[in-house]
Amino acid sequence: MDISVRYEPSKDEVTRAFTQGFKGQLTVLYAVLAVALVGGAAFRFATGDLGMGIGMLAAAVVSPVVGTWWLRRRARRMLAFLCVPTTVRVTDSGYECLTDESTTAMRWTMFSHVYSTPEFWLLYVNNQPAAFLPRAAFDTAQQGEIDAFLAAREISRSR
Repeated sequence: MDISVRYEPSKDEVTRAFTQGFKGQLTVLYAVLAVALVGGAAFRFATGDLGMGIGMLAAAVVSPVVGTWWLRRRARRMLAFLCVPTTVRVTDSGYECLTDESTTAMRWTMFSHVYSTPEFWLLYVNNQPAAFLPRAAFDTAQQGEIDAFLAAREISRSR
């Protein structure tokens, strides 16, 4: 396999990829935060501090929504350097992303797994999001070839 394409990801596309990539970790973080806030609220109610207890319960409900909004906003600004014309080359040994400013090359053996979503291939190293390949950059035949290749390597999972 040796597929090369040129594309320019949008800020929204990059943000969606990173949000999807970190989704599992964010879910755990929000769950721990909610449990801590609900526990703190129970303590405050037990000590008679109703105002603080209500505030902590409200924070438990609102924090995941605000946290996701803040992450998307921050990612959109921070990751703008990825929104440039990019040449992606996918081969049997790995993939490369080349821009006027940078070159990234990674071998498939580095990845612990690849999540295949309708919009991206999300590439993970040691269960941490490391990179993504947008499906929109590839035509249908190329997408099928990449899916078959990843399935044969047994590192691909659907999300």
